[in-house]
Amino acid sequence: MRRSKAFIPTTKEAPSDATLPSHIFLSRAGFITQVAAGLYNYLPLAKRVIRKIENIINEEMTKIGAQEVELSFVTPADLWQESGRIEKFGKELLRFHDRKNNLFVLGPTHEEMMVDVVRNRVTSYKNLPLNLYQIKTKFRDEARPRFGLMRGREFIMKDGYSFHASTEDLDREFDSVEETYKKILTRLGLDFRIVEADSGAIGGSGSKELMVLADSGEDTIAVCSKCEYGANIEAASRSRRSHIPEAPQAEFNKFQTPDIKTIDELAEFFKIDAYYTIKCVAKRVVYEDTSEIVLFFVRGCDNLQEVKAVNATEALDIVDVTEEELQEIGLVPGFIGPLDQAQAKHVIDSDLKDAKDMICGANEQDYHFIGVELNILSDVAYFADIAEVNEGDICPYCEGELSFTKGIEVGHIFKLGTTYSKALKAEFLDENGKAQPFIMGTYGMGVSRLVAAVIEQHHDDNGCIWTKATAPYMVNIMISNIKDEVQVTAGEALYKQLQDANVEVMLDDRKERFGFKMKDAELIGFPYTVIIGKELVNGHMQIFDRAAKEKQDIKNEEIFEKIMELL
Repeated sequence: MRRSKAFIPTTKEAPSDATLPSHIFLSRAGFITQVAAGLYNYLPLAKRVIRKIENIINEEMTKIGAQEVELSFVTPADLWQESGRIEKFGKELLRFHDRKNNLFVLGPTHEEMMVDVVRNRVTSYKNLPLNLYQIKTKFRDEARPRFGLMRGREFIMKDGYSFHASTEDLDREFDSVEETYKKILTRLGLDFRIVEADSGAIGGSGSKELMVLADSGEDTIAVCSKCEYGANIEAASRSRRSHIPEAPQAEFNKFQTPDIKTIDELAEFFKIDAYYTIKCVAKRVVYEDTSEIVLFFVRGCDNLQEVKAVNATEALDIVDVTEEELQEIGLVPGFIGPLDQAQAKHVIDSDLKDAKDMICGANEQDYHFIGVELNILSDVAYFADIAEVNEGDICPYCEGELSFTKGIEVGHIFKLGTTYSKALKAEFLDENGKAQPFIMGTYGMGVSRLVAAVIEQHHDDNGCIWTKATAPYMVNIMISNIKDEVQVTAGEALYKQLQDANVEVMLDDRKERFGFKMKDAELIGFPYTVIIGKELVNGHMQIFDRAAKEKQDIKNEEIFEKIMELL
């Protein structure tokens, strides 16, 4: 492609709302343009990157026997009503009526549609397993679309669905897809981690996320210092603590604690470690048709993990409550403890089960209980893992310590089981001729998000640094002075040589200043730029390596071989 003919509208200005490097540089370098909040046009350079990512996905999925399909973007709402998800998905699900007043949705994910494709068409265990996938535009009406392609309303996603006759076969396919996803991200040149995750609105179990490591990532990941364990903070777990602070010695009693409302104040008052205090976090838990106040109890040195809290109560969401709301049901903010369970439902962190020597609120103004033993609640209280892990906690699988890093979720895989096949009555006949619901897995990968993730992990102050697998063009030939016939002739000759060798090459033949064209080359992020300039008459050209940020003088007659060697 000749730069003078290419549609690459680079600009010095970034969008006013752009904060992430990928949003800034993809916009400035002419890869994307914004249509509306969370909606983007993909320009020629972006389409080339997307196609490369899609090709790698297709190649690797084909190797494990997955078959590509393409389902309708517009989905009958009846399918979502059958699965019971139409309300659970909330306002992110865009609904509309056609001219016949039939209700449809724009597909944010296609579990229901894929089940509908398979049900009554695959009828025997002999036709299983089956893995179908598509690479398709999706739409989720995000409340706060932001960060460019990282969190848009419309996005390109690879979503796959497998159908099995047994859980053992699902486990095999799940592991196979996980290994395939690792190969895809490795081929793309990305540093990543596969972590345990929460299943969210999709449902099912065995949930894992593919995280590209980047400081700008929205997700916090807990990773082990010794083994490969990693988990999204929403799902991370830990072993029992190995180092336990010295316990306070006191008989059970009620102790006056005037104006002591916070954990720090309580620990200071009794001169103890916050490990031996109990923190209450009051929340209003929202269900499909109702809500209620629930009291969540964790150790004073821990924090409540809200996704875990939602899962523990099987709720749709949790929201904050006011002091007035607590007072209305007889609770005293700052002095709430777990020993009186009359006013509200309690959920106690599993780390507190059978805990001894604890200090907690006495449900009375200016009073706390000391010497509390939680084993008295073992038969009446509900215990669940609701605490957020801390840096320095012990890995659940080895003795390594957990630390936090940031990641960008680019994929998510689930063991769905029979969640959707039962709801949609999708069945097959087993070897005994008995009808059974399909056992399913689902496997997603964000294609457009991967475009942004590459730049989040590979950029500098001057712009994009594409990996070799994702670069829109591998080589940029830059003629410094387009009025110099010798330079033009050399550039044209090299351009033809590389084209004949099937190298993706751009010839910058614009009548612009050298500095301007060089800044454009760095902004766009070509892996290699060949500079044909004044040194040509002395028998040399230069190769600028974008990732290494180095220029290398090469003899004119050796330039082609050197480029092919680099590629």
